[in-house]
Amino acid sequence: MPHTPVPTASRDFVRPVTAGLVTALVGFTSSFTVVLAGLSAVGASPGQAASGLLALTIAFSLCTVAIAVTTRRPVTFAWSTPGAALLAAAGGLGLGWNEAVGGFVMCALLIFLTGAVPAIGRLLGRLPAPLAQAMLAGVLFELCLAPFHALANVPLMAGSIILVWLVCMRWAPRWAVPAAMAATLLIVMLNATHAGTALPSNLWPRLEFTMPAFTWAGATGVAIPLYIVTMASQNIPGMAVLSGFGYRTPWTASMLGTGAAGLGAAFFGGHAINLAAISAALAAGEEAGPDRSRRWIAAVSAGGFYFLLGLGATAVGAVAVTAPEGLLTAAAGLALFGTLGAAASSALEDPRSRFGALTTFMITASGVAFLGVGSAFWGLAGGLLVRWAVERPGQH
Repeated sequence: MPHTPVPTASRDFVRPVTAGLVTALVGFTSSFTVVLAGLSAVGASPGQAASGLLALTIAFSLCTVAIAVTTRRPVTFAWSTPGAALLAAAGGLGLGWNEAVGGFVMCALLIFLTGAVPAIGRLLGRLPAPLAQAMLAGVLFELCLAPFHALANVPLMAGSIILVWLVCMRWAPRWAVPAAMAATLLIVMLNATHAGTALPSNLWPRLEFTMPAFTWAGATGVAIPLYIVTMASQNIPGMAVLSGFGYRTPWTASMLGTGAAGLGAAFFGGHAINLAAISAALAAGEEAGPDRSRRWIAAVSAGGFYFLLGLGATAVGAVAVTAPEGLLTAAAGLALFGTLGAAASSALEDPRSRFGALTTFMITASGVAFLGVGSAFWGLAGGLLVRWAVERPGQH
């Protein structure tokens, strides 16, 4: 029987659609535990954390499709993974969930204003990059210790997850974190079955509205640090990734879009959305096909698959509730190892700003809270003070 060739038009869609599927799978599975851990740390109930996960996924999937279609560029968006790690560190502030949601709303408004008022973006650009990266590293430090704490508490479970992660890091690095997350969910489900823990009967996706409360603690402990981390470690690198593949980022549309979509998600527990950084390369690179003018299809495909994955947020949240204490946080810590390494390396790269960066890192990692303000804010303030008083970069 003669072989029937696949039409060229069909072949043109296979690679970008497949790249979009891979983008969504890697992006969702590599960090959903970080989001759940972060939202839970600032007071979300299991249902509210699952609602936040769903709201974020819907918001950035729609944003991805809309901007990719209108600009014909492979622009993808994601939730703020470093921002979720920041929330995990902010748990020590004792914020209520309504206050945290108020912080999410304020952060979304700041992102929207960044697109509407160019001067805000220029002001943010004056923030020393080493200090921003040091703050991020300090935020991630405690969470990245979680896998080792879990080894002491649940050695067999935590050790199995770490082993899966290490094996995949050796043979399939891209899938190391998703595989570790899959292993975590499998272990949690097996443990729940063994313990006779029943999952809720209603696992349909649902959103839970939260009335925000606007407080000083929410602004300084959540909104401002969340905005800085999201901009410095997600939006700016995301723009750089697209630029590396020869695409100009629609900056104003991206900030207005993520600000507006993030604002809608905030009322249902979503902390922040932004330009994708690491996963952006999957939709913008060669894997999305040789024709650069058609790689926007990969972004649209990713948005669609993200939406489908988001429908499982309630089920994922329900399974996560049954996890032994510390196991979910351990998986989140593994997901952030690479981000911590990159942030620390970038922060300490320039010896002229190393003292200020170390100050920022140490204060942030300490978790100290003063006057109701979290350590991320004080870390950045301390680093700026050292930079001005000691390093004086303008005099070099």
